[in-house]
Amino acid sequence: MELLFLLIALVVVCGVVVPMVRRRRLAQGVMQGAGAAADPVCGQGFLPPGQLDVRLPGPDPELLAAVEEARRTQDWKPAAELLARTPADGSAELRWQRVQTLAGAAVRELAEAPGTGGMWLRHWRVVAPKDPGGAAVQAEFLVQQALRDPSSQDFRMILEEARTVCAEAALLAPGDPVPYIVELGVARGLGASEAEFQSVWETVLSRAPQHMGAHLAALRYWSAKWHGSQDQADAFARRAAAGEPEGSLLPALPLFALHDHLEDTGLVRSLFRSAVVREAIEGAQYAVNHAPSDHPVLPHVRHLLVWFLVRAERYDEAVEQLRAVDGHIGAVPWTYEQDPVAAYTAFRAMAVAGWQAGRNAG
Repeated sequence: MELLFLLIALVVVCGVVVPMVRRRRLAQGVMQGAGAAADPVCGQGFLPPGQLDVRLPGPDPELLAAVEEARRTQDWKPAAELLARTPADGSAELRWQRVQTLAGAAVRELAEAPGTGGMWLRHWRVVAPKDPGGAAVQAEFLVQQALRDPSSQDFRMILEEARTVCAEAALLAPGDPVPYIVELGVARGLGASEAEFQSVWETVLSRAPQHMGAHLAALRYWSAKWHGSQDQADAFARRAAAGEPEGSLLPALPLFALHDHLEDTGLVRSLFRSAVVREAIEGAQYAVNHAPSDHPVLPHVRHLLVWFLVRAERYDEAVEQLRAVDGHIGAVPWTYEQDPVAAYTAFRAMAVAGWQAGRNAG
């Protein structure tokens, strides 16, 4: 039966009319069996799976060039130069995203080549120990490395080292919120008390009160998967979203809180048409429509909107978001999956199939 659904989905994607009553079955068939093979790129301008970049949620050519140079030649200088000209004051959203990506690149290299991978980061720290960018990247590298395996006997030791490097990075760049945002991950991993976590959070807010990346990092602490609960996460997200000035992405935060707790509420069809989900989607759409087009975290929100809009069978709106982000998929929810490309292309197939079925039926 799944094979039949898959064949139907392929036909619809290429422009053949399918009755409206089959839309739900078609979407399920693509979701269960299509993956990358049933990717609906026929005449719609979407990129094939092999061209989807899983490293970033959106384009940043300078950053990718620095990552590729470090991997190819082990030269850390392009990365250092890039961070040196990436503002550490103001919102610092772009700086945070670049620090995360550089650290993640080193983590992946080390996983691929234990003992030698990511050597460029070690060289960076040895040759330029007073470079605040290098210290921030090392701190984030340690956090990501520890959180890859929380059961490791070295878990706490690595996070304690990360906390030390965070303090060093903060001294090297006074006013930069990034070292303290990294420290939020340290506090989460070490199981800091609410008072201890709040102390770090207040420091972040004093430097970048509307930093969306920081709020996403803090939200995880309050999640039921870590040290809070669904109610605490929802309350944190709603407080952050309330009363923010136009242009802020914080009204989208409740959608992230909702996604983080879907396992607790189940994935029944009616959930995605409920008032709770509808309001969270509307908040995220408002944020997307009013945020600057070059906001570094904007693609993150668009990707999560795709996931919810497809689940809610709001295919036209999902396709609109897909057209804005297609090409880069390094964002939640795809990065939570074992195969991000397959997950993304499956949802993309569902969105396009549903969108085309609606057009044909109209």
